[in-house]
Amino acid sequence: MTAPGVNLKINGDRLWESLMEMARIGPGIAGGNNRQTLTDEDAEGRALFRKWCEAAGCRVGVDTMGNMFATRPGTEPDALPVYVGSHLDTQPTGGKYDGVLGVLGGLELVRTLNDLGVRTKRPIVVANWTNEEGTRYAPAMLSSGVFAGIHTEAWAKDRTDAEGKRFGDELRRIGWEGDEPTGARKMHAMFELHIEQGPILEAEGVDIGVVTHGQGLSWTQITITGKEAHTGSTPMPMRRNAGLGMARILERVDEIACSHAPHAVGAAGHIDVYPNSRNVIPGKVVFTVDLRSPERAVIEDMEARLAAAVKDVCEPMELSYEIEKVGGFDPVTFDENCVKAIRNAAERLGYSHMNIISGAGHDACWINQVAPTAMVMCPCVDGLSHNEAEEISKDWATAGVDVLMHAVVETAEIVE
Repeated sequence: MTAPGVNLKINGDRLWESLMEMARIGPGIAGGNNRQTLTDEDAEGRALFRKWCEAAGCRVGVDTMGNMFATRPGTEPDALPVYVGSHLDTQPTGGKYDGVLGVLGGLELVRTLNDLGVRTKRPIVVANWTNEEGTRYAPAMLSSGVFAGIHTEAWAKDRTDAEGKRFGDELRRIGWEGDEPTGARKMHAMFELHIEQGPILEAEGVDIGVVTHGQGLSWTQITITGKEAHTGSTPMPMRRNAGLGMARILERVDEIACSHAPHAVGAAGHIDVYPNSRNVIPGKVVFTVDLRSPERAVIEDMEARLAAAVKDVCEPMELSYEIEKVGGFDPVTFDENCVKAIRNAAERLGYSHMNIISGAGHDACWINQVAPTAMVMCPCVDGLSHNEAEEISKDWATAGVDVLMHAVVETAEIVE
């Protein structure tokens, strides 16, 4: 297998311009983006991506879950393709780079190969996976999960958002339900570039994270029901305060995660309080506890202790409760050869690099179950993500896509 030459590098200015143009679709209120999955803004972002891919000579296919695949032909059309990509959807208060860098980085490497007339034996496919974030429709990585056979398509399309709108209905409404069977495609390998969403690379002054493993994740939705009552006239001993129950449970979540330091983490991100009125004691709360660790046994221990904590807190307070696991996946070990290709690329190009464990879930975590997969990470300022203040530098982005391109091209095999 021939390695690309060190002079094979992307156009960093063009990559940055593409990132900034995509960021104009679904702008947030503080400099970031709100381009949630299956919204009109998502549809607009998809249309721009398809326009760019077709202009780069790619054929764009869409499957029944809305996953987009832009194919650059190889010299051997029947050879299994090398995939690269991530997601275009964002959090409600998301940044301009989370996911988007991986998709537009894939597009940029295709544009660069076109510019330089570089041909590969295997086709290269740039993917945009639907609903990676999971913020509107739980769980996260929903459509790559269907692709990998983790979820059934019927179950996924029946997911509802906070307004009761079905995933399948919204996918059709925005016009991005394709006719290609989800999961029918076969891959030689897949690579995903992502910002770290953590502080390690920046703190260490390292250009590239070579992702060897991914943390396992468990999402548990907890519903606590008490009794709504007036905050001013209800004596303290007579209250059945669902909000207080949640607060005590969240203290226990912190204790549980800290007991498995330094790699385990836990918190509640999604919280709904009812009726959410200033002078009404909460009669019901619904919240999701996010537990993560690179060790499956640790996740199982934290889940068991969380369930015990809910019981211990709620029963003495005369609160009823329901516990439902609404998402999760086991810790991931990425493919040794794909990881090696990324490490070799960083060394060849002279970028500093280190092994890293991904603390977040990514589409690559599911695709890893059906094809050899690995990830590249670049730093982000202060490790901040899922926030409109999320920021990276043009140099970091360029280095990440350079490494991504070399790993992809080496795996797709250059035609001399």
